[in-house]
Amino acid sequence: MTDAPSDPTAAPADVLADPTAALPHTVGGAPHTPPRGPFRAGDRVQLTGPKGKLTTLSLEVAGEYHTHRGVLRHDDVIGQPDGSVIRASTGDEYLALRPLLNDYVMSMPRGAAIVYPKDAAQIVAFADVFPGARVVEAGVGSGALSLFLLRAIGPTGQLQSFERREEFAAIARGNVGTFLGAVPDNWSVTVGDLVEELPDATEPQSIDRVVLDMLAPWECVDAAADALVPGGLVVCYVATVTQLSRTAEALRETGRFTDPQSSETLVRTWHVEGLAVRPDHRMVGHTGFLVTARRLADGVVLPNLKRRAGKVEFSDEDVEAWTPGAVGDRSASDKKLRKVARQAAAQARKVAAAEAGSAADGPAADPGSAANGPAAGDR
Repeated sequence: MTDAPSDPTAAPADVLADPTAALPHTVGGAPHTPPRGPFRAGDRVQLTGPKGKLTTLSLEVAGEYHTHRGVLRHDDVIGQPDGSVIRASTGDEYLALRPLLNDYVMSMPRGAAIVYPKDAAQIVAFADVFPGARVVEAGVGSGALSLFLLRAIGPTGQLQSFERREEFAAIARGNVGTFLGAVPDNWSVTVGDLVEELPDATEPQSIDRVVLDMLAPWECVDAAADALVPGGLVVCYVATVTQLSRTAEALRETGRFTDPQSSETLVRTWHVEGLAVRPDHRMVGHTGFLVTARRLADGVVLPNLKRRAGKVEFSDEDVEAWTPGAVGDRSASDKKLRKVARQAAAQARKVAAAEAGSAADGPAADPGSAANGPAAGDR
């Protein structure tokens, strides 16, 4: 009697306590090249239905996508080129495309609020994140910003992420592993407080960029200044005006940064059909503020500028009145976070298993290609 084959997507018994412990890793940096060629089992596909509704799912052999209007078979999508139109059992047509990074982060499992693509794009641009950059990020949340930073630094850069909650770190690892096909070796996630962990994890003046996405970034300003190279840049992502004010003043008070610059980004889409041209009724409005400043050389005093109005005094009680907890924002429960972490890790294992099977079967019969889709370590 022979043993039944094991499920490659199942979590080993010794990693049930940490659902991301068994995720595959790449060697030599993050695989930044998206898969190309025909759809394969394990690929994620974004389906646009007859009424414009978007659905993102992972393709499985013999899998089915059920709606109230019929069934779409996964096997009808597998083997088709990206950008195909697939018919469901009712004859309804669905446009099938591989999701872009901004599509993926909006639909991936999450335990914490994500950094929206519009803000992630501004962070990458305003922080001037470049290939080969050494970047520190805190906190990691669900991994959305981590994906944008990994793509920007390329396989030669280094991203060090810090997160206080293990559940969020696990969700982020699973989400990154799902999108990239493996967890890249040029990305590390440290569970702990940035102020306590950063001095041990980095040498002084060795980091090019620091990105702070947390409730109280002003507590980390000195640690960021110690880690940054002269001329390096810190960018803080905050939600409320009181956090914005306190962060900007903390940067000024250190005397180690240039005068901070503050901004927010609003995106308004437009309806354009012939001569019917107008703004859409809905828009992505305020999500957060960005505060950026550059590290001065040691001993340098910033020249006096034409002075702004004197700062308004405020107390800790004033700040606490406007923190997310005080205004009613709710955080996810530990049980919910553990469930999301398991879902993210399971999805990453499915993607890795599909990549391994694809590599074992050899390239698909699509001439021309390297474009058929690289193996997990090369994507």
